[in-house]
Amino acid sequence: MKKIVVLISGSGTNLQAIMDACQAGKINAEICAVYSNKSDALGLSRAQEAGIPTFVIQPENYINREDYDHALQQAIDSHDTDLLVLAGYMRILTADFVRHYRGKIINIHPSLLPKYPGLHTHRKAMENGDQEHGTSVHFVTEQLDGGPVILQAKVPIFADDHENDVVERIKTQEHDIYPVVIDWFISGRLQMVGNNAQLDGKVLPEHGYASDD
Repeated sequence: MKKIVVLISGSGTNLQAIMDACQAGKINAEICAVYSNKSDALGLSRAQEAGIPTFVIQPENYINREDYDHALQQAIDSHDTDLLVLAGYMRILTADFVRHYRGKIINIHPSLLPKYPGLHTHRKAMENGDQEHGTSVHFVTEQLDGGPVILQAKVPIFADDHENDVVERIKTQEHDIYPVVIDWFISGRLQMVGNNAQLDGKVLPEHGYASDD
């Protein structure tokens, strides 16, 4: 059975969705380890309750990001993982780390990429008067939130929304689409070729499988 390693920094709701999908047989793989840069990340408790090994590698124990990522890389490689999943992992990865896992590292980002890379995406969308927002699953490359998009989901923004309303709407979609993309990868349907995401041998457009094109 193929192996998945998940990196988290927070509550782990996407991790929970992935664990549930594995348990239900919707993803034919096992999560062999969960790593966090924060010892108090709630997601660690979720994994422990499911019997998944958890590890904390704390940044303050390392001189710089390069040393930290090298230690993290060595730890991940000890699991012989097939796919590295970022699920609310709030550290910018070094270029060497990303290149090491090129083509088998994915992330979910709360915007309709290429709009709003980085932080505070919901606030930016609302401040700019957007009528829709969304989330994107993408391959990770050296460019922050700039790797090829695989799948997106859109949600409306209503005039009387508070930011948390949009956040919760986005989370619901994330919990649906992230396991789908992971299953595509694990089953061999999805791969990164050059700078493109390919599904069933066909290059996906800029906005991924969910494109309106």
